[in-house]
Amino acid sequence: MDPRIEKLADILVNYSIEVKKGDWVVINGDAIAAPLIRAATRLVLEAGGNPTVMLSDGRIGETQLRHSSDEQLKWVSPVSKLIYDKADAFITIIAGDNTRSLSGIDPARQALRSTATRELTETFLKRSAAGKLNWVITQFPCHAYAQETDMSVRDYADFVYASTFADQPDAVGRWQAFHEKQEKLIQWLKGKDKVHVRGQNIDLALSIKGRTFINADGKKNMPDGEIFTGPVEDSVSGWVRFTYPALRGGMEVDGVEFQFYGGKITKATAAKNQAYLVSQLDTDAGARYLGEFAIGTNYGIQTFSKNILFDEKIGGTLHMAIGSGYPETGSKNQSAVHWDFICDMRHDSEILVDGELFYKNGQFTIE
Repeated sequence: MDPRIEKLADILVNYSIEVKKGDWVVINGDAIAAPLIRAATRLVLEAGGNPTVMLSDGRIGETQLRHSSDEQLKWVSPVSKLIYDKADAFITIIAGDNTRSLSGIDPARQALRSTATRELTETFLKRSAAGKLNWVITQFPCHAYAQETDMSVRDYADFVYASTFADQPDAVGRWQAFHEKQEKLIQWLKGKDKVHVRGQNIDLALSIKGRTFINADGKKNMPDGEIFTGPVEDSVSGWVRFTYPALRGGMEVDGVEFQFYGGKITKATAAKNQAYLVSQLDTDAGARYLGEFAIGTNYGIQTFSKNILFDEKIGGTLHMAIGSGYPETGSKNQSAVHWDFICDMRHDSEILVDGELFYKNGQFTIE
C-alpha cells in the first residue's frame, strides 16, 4: 500500500477529528476508497474509538434517484436520523467511478431529495457549531477524479497527497503552522463591517458586522486552506462573474453570473446548464442568498480540478456559496442548498475592508 495512504489516515483520525476513547466515529466512503477506509478504521480503533463503516456506491445513489417515487424520495431512514443525532465524528471519503453519474437525473428530483434531507443537514450544522460533532471530508485518488483533472492516476495521487501534506515528514506540524498564519488574518478582521470586492470579474459589497471568520486549517476539510464567514444576509449588492465551472449533482454549470440586490440574487445567468442553475436557486427561499463568503489561502493548490474540495482552496481566489450558512459564523441563512462558486482574484483585483486594503491581486496586504 502507498505509505501516503497511512499518513493521510493518521492526519484524519489524530489531527482533523482527534478521536478520543469511546467516540462513535462514522466512516463513510465509496468502496473504491477501501484502502484508506481500512487504514482509518484501524487507527480509530487504536485511538479507542468505535467505528461504523458505511460503504457507498454512486450507481446506487443514481438508482434511487431514478427509480424512486416522490414518496420514496421524501423518505428519510431512521438509521440516518440516529447517526446524525448521536455520532461523535464523521470521516467522509470522496471517491467513485463516474463523477457525472447524476447528470441524466431530473434536477427537480434532486431538489426534492435535498429538501427531504434538509433536517439532517441542519442537525449536522447545529451540532458541529455547538462543538458536539467533529467531521472531516477528504479525497481518495481514483481514476474518475484523475480524468476530471486531466491527470494520470499517479500524478493525481501526487496532487492529492501534496495538498494534504501526507507526503511530508511532519504533516501535523505543517497544518499547525498553517493555522497560526490564518489566525492573524482572522484577528485583524474581528469587529470589521464593510467589505468591498473589486476586480475584472466582480464589484460586490457586503457586510460582515457581527459575523465570525472561521480558520479552515484541516479540521473539517483535508486538504484545507481558507478563511470564511457568513455575510449579513440582506447586505450583499453588486455583481460577480465566476471564472470556473461549478459542479453539483453531476451537472457542470459554466459562465455563471449573479446580480444581487438587498442580499438576494435577482438575476442569474449561465453559458451552460442555466436551467439547472435556476432550478437550484428556486429550491427554497434561502437558496438565492449567500450562506458563505470565503478566501482561498492554499497557494500549494493552483490546478483547477473540478473538485470543490480542492478548488475552493486555491490561493488567489475567493468563493461564495448560495444557500445554507454555517451557524458558527453567525449566518442565519437556511436552505436545502449549499453550492460554492469560485472567482479568480489574481489579476487586477482587490478587497477593501472598512476602506482599508486587505487583499490585492491574490495576496493579503496586512501583516
